[in-house]
Amino acid sequence: MSGATLPSDPPGGRRAVAVWSVGVAVYFVAVIFRTSLGVAGLDAVARFHVGASALSTFSILQLLVYAGMQIPVGLLVDRFGTKKVLSLGAVLFTLGQLGFAFSPSYGTALASRALLGCGDALTFISVLRLGTRWFPARRGPLVAQLAGLAGMAGNLVSTLVIARLLHGIGWTAAFAGSALAGAVVLVLTQLFLKDHPEGHEPAPSPHRGAVHVRRQIAAAWREPGTRMGMWVHFTTQFPAMVFLLLWGLPFLVQAQGLSRATAGELLTLVVLSNMVIGLVYGQVVARHHAARLPLALGTVGVTALVWAVMLGWPAEHAPLWLLTVLCAVLGACGPASMIGFDFARPANPPERQGTASGITNMGGFIASMTTLLAVGVLLDVTGDDYAVAFSAVFVLQALGVGQILRLRGRAARRERERLVSSRVETLHVPA
Repeated sequence: MSGATLPSDPPGGRRAVAVWSVGVAVYFVAVIFRTSLGVAGLDAVARFHVGASALSTFSILQLLVYAGMQIPVGLLVDRFGTKKVLSLGAVLFTLGQLGFAFSPSYGTALASRALLGCGDALTFISVLRLGTRWFPARRGPLVAQLAGLAGMAGNLVSTLVIARLLHGIGWTAAFAGSALAGAVVLVLTQLFLKDHPEGHEPAPSPHRGAVHVRRQIAAAWREPGTRMGMWVHFTTQFPAMVFLLLWGLPFLVQAQGLSRATAGELLTLVVLSNMVIGLVYGQVVARHHAARLPLALGTVGVTALVWAVMLGWPAEHAPLWLLTVLCAVLGACGPASMIGFDFARPANPPERQGTASGITNMGGFIASMTTLLAVGVLLDVTGDDYAVAFSAVFVLQALGVGQILRLRGRAARRERERLVSSRVETLHVPA
């Protein structure tokens, strides 16, 4: 695709970076709260006296709320703009984190995680929309990867900071103290965030009823690029999400016999690998649009291969070098999932970007939710046999790859048609 800036493109620049950074800060805090359970899983088992299936329910419910809200969130962002939606998200995920800190029982803790998931769901699509409103389209892949990078930085804070706070000052103080970050980003959003630069207001849409909503969703779904993006996100994101969100620490400690400190270092490696690979993928896709599908499928293939070697290792415990390779490879899953948005973005006009991004973002979280449940149930059924439990990864990867291969031709043809159409329209824009 052409790297030229179109006449209707936002200007970008320092102010765009400053405003976009405020939105990214909200997403950063949301990810800290989302992934804080990943380092507190064993503590939650002791605190609420639950088993593997009940523990997985925390994350499943959180992701169920998140995934279920993605299309409504896309519609909300398209209708009300980024500032209002991000502000609401910050309020909800902060209340959820506070509720989790003081929950006296398993039931109230579940409700708190659901509230947190609701607030978290409002953030990422809003940040993607903010990027499309403030930066030229040619910067889209890199801006999206940088947003994902900020999310992984939030994951890093969970791994390094929340874990230490839990064992230093205890459950309640750690989670309640971290909730202060939510209040900070809410204030920043109110003071500094703007939906779009001057002169780039979106065209008003007079149709706001249920019929318009249905048409908006249907139009986005009819685009092969939207569905392609959803399946790319579905197939690539979930192995790392499941590992970081809940099952990585128990797997490394209980199944592989590592200390909590060593396990924490490996989880940190996943995050650091994600950050490095995200920068590389963003630059590659921005410069070579044809690299999208090879990068996505290549990531799936390498992830499946390393998991197969890991789970089939003949000894009781895998060597540390193999665990290190596994965690480094899992770091590519997040950046690969961001490629899904690079299929959905050019397939939809600006007024439908939020809706299309919401559909795309559902993919990985549905896969993660399904795998979290499957791993928890299989662990309970097999007496904590992680090799059997983690085999669920291959089933979902096979399903996703099949759908990607089915849609790739139609998505490519439709994208070429839209590109030719946009170039013709640009040629007719008055000087």
